[in-house]
Formats: sequence, structure tokens, C-alpha cells
Amino acid sequence: MDFSLLNEALESKSYEKVADFCDELMLQAAAQGITFQDEWPYSIHLLGHLYINDVNSARFLWKSIPSPVKETRPEVVAVWKIGQRLWTRDYAGVHEAIRGFNWSPDVINFVAAFSEKYTKKMFDLLVSAYSTISVTDTALFLGMSEEDATNYALQHGWTVDPASQMLTVKKLPVVREQKLNPSKLQRLTEYVFHLEH
Repeated sequence: MDFSLLNEALESKSYEKVADFCDELMLQAAAQGITFQDEWPYSIHLLGHLYINDVNSARFLWKSIPSPVKETRPEVVAVWKIGQRLWTRDYAGVHEAIRGFNWSPDVINFVAAFSEKYTKKMFDLLVSAYSTISVTDTALFLGMSEEDATNYALQHGWTVDPASQMLTVKKLPVVREQKLNPSKLQRLTEYVFHLEH
């Protein structure tokens, strides 16, 4: 199997392409009757689906992984623990699963990129869902200590009330699309035409 495109995607940190590359390679191998139980990068493949938030495909891949692989490759099981936490919406559990394994050099950067992306996603979720939230809950969602979560929130413009340990969320400005009335556009066109001539 030619893993060069996959390796290039990993080296260039184009993690959003990993799942597609792995799926394509797996289909090619199946069409050629190649079995790859031992050398297939299941950890990377699973993580690729999780990175693009395709938990359903990750579940199907997990079910297709041979039992001997699951029994002998703990990193594959560790990646799937992240997938399980995502599936059950156990937000804090995702961070625990990430921190709960000593990742190999092959996947450590990929896991770090996933963790960063997931933290940002959770932060954006908090911004959209809350106007105030406790420091404790923020830390739980972001998978950080209370001090780190408070600092992270403050860096993003939130404020903290030290007495109540509540954070006030800084809402992002709502960008409203201005609708242009066709008659106004016609008048503007005529005006510009008049100025030019």
C-alpha cells in the first residue's frame, strides 16, 4: 500500500484530509484482496474521522477492526475511548480520554491538534449557549484547571466576578446580512452612471 498521501497530510498537518485518504486506501486494498490487519494505521484512521466530527464513520470503522488488533494495540482502543466520549456527549470525558494515554510519536501531534480544535469548539459552544457560567463548569467543558479555564476565558474578552466565581461571556458581534432592495440597486446604478457621464 502506498501511504505517501497520508504521510504528506500528516506531515503538513492537513488533518482534515486523513479520513478520506484512509477510506480510499482501505477501499483500494479491499478491491485488490489485500489484508492489512497488522500494518494498517487504525489509530490514525479513527482519529481522522473524529477530527472531522464524523463519529458515525468512526463507529463503523471501530466495528470493522479485527478483534486481535483491538486486543494488541492499546492506542487504537485509546482513540476509540475519545470517540465513545464524543458519541455520548461526555465533554469532560473527551479531555480525560485524551490525557489518559501516552500517545506514540506517530499520533501525538494529531491528537494535540484534535484536542485544540475540540477545545475551541467547546468554547464556541459556551459562547453561543451562555451569558454567564461558573468557572467550575467552564473548566469542565474545556478540560482545564479552573485557573487555566479562567485565563483562557479572560484572553477571549470574558470577565470574572471573583466573589461568585462566575464568568460573564463576551458575545461575538452578530453579523447581519443587509438585504438590498432591487429598486435601491437600480437607483444606485443610475446615480453612478450619471456621475460617470
